[in-house]
This record gives sequence, structure tokens and C-alpha cells, in this order.
Amino acid sequence: MKRYPPKTINVYLTLDQLVMQGYFNPHDPAPIYKRQLSHHFALYIMENVALFKRYDVIFYKFKYANEIDKQYAEPMMYAIRRHFTELKEDKIKNFKKYKRRNIMMLVAGTLIVTLFHILIPMVFTAGKGISSALSNSLDVFSWVILWHPIDELVFNWNPHLAKINLFNKLATAELIIIENEKKAAVDNSALRVVA
Repeated sequence: MKRYPPKTINVYLTLDQLVMQGYFNPHDPAPIYKRQLSHHFALYIMENVALFKRYDVIFYKFKYANEIDKQYAEPMMYAIRRHFTELKEDKIKNFKKYKRRNIMMLVAGTLIVTLFHILIPMVFTAGKGISSALSNSLDVFSWVILWHPIDELVFNWNPHLAKINLFNKLATAELIIIENEKKAAVDNSALRVVA
């Protein structure tokens, strides 16, 4: 299997106060760092990381226009990290429940199949044709009853771990603050005029 180098995924956000109001639930009166993220904002972040692979690196890049807006970067980042940490913990809890449920189904199915394999030969004698028909039916029933939990435990656990990894990366991603290019260009042109 060919392993590609990790790529960088950037999630661009602005720290403009008017735009930031759309990032949060409008009915949440808490301070910025404790607010719930709005559904649309969480979808925006998830769409940006839709092509995420296991070893990719995620960065949040905040753009600000003035120094007043720059102060909102840390509280905003704290709210984003708290949101994805809660999602990760919920996904871990669901994964544990998923494993426990499938292991219990596998154990219960194995006990039922074992019980029937013990009882059928005791009830029916080996000389009758019905005994072999029931034995063959029991083999088919064994595969049917055990197939789903085995399939879930062997093949379908990876999407759960991939989501947990994604939420962990989103909760621990680095913050990069970018100064507004227009403001920087104006400052540079003013310096050239003075010189």
C-alpha cells in the first residue's frame, strides 16, 4: 500500500465582530469562550475537512482587520476546541457502546448455537433423517445468527475510529493569526511615501 505524505488542511476564519456573530448560537448568552457553535459554522468546518486522512495536519487560520478584533482569537479557539472535544468524547462513548453491544450479541449467539448443537442430538436419534436435516439447518442458522456481530467487529469499526481521530485533530489543531493584507499594504505604502 502506497503511503502519501501528510497534507495540510487550512480552515480560514475571520475575526470580524459582525461575522463572528454567525459563528455561534444566537440564543446562547454565555461569554464567547463558552458559547455553542452554530450548526452552519460547525458544518463549514466539517466541509473543510471532508477529505481528511489519518496523518493530515489541520490549522485554523484567523484573519483580522484591526487590533480590537485580534483579541477574539483565543476565546474563539477555546470555543471551537471545546465543541470538538465534546464531540470526540461523545463518539468515544458511542464506540464503546458499539463494541459492547456487538460482543454481547456474539456471546449470546454463540451460547444459543452451542445450546442447540448440544440439545438436537439428545432429542433426536442419529438414525432418523430428520436429525441430519435439523443439523444442516442448525449450521445455516449458526452462520446467520453469528454473521452480523462478526462482520461489525471485524470490518465496520474503522469509521468510528476515523471520526474519533478527526475530532481529536480538530480539537487540538493549531491557531495561526493572519493580519489583513489590505491593512498591511496600506501601512507599507505609507512607509514608502514617508521615506
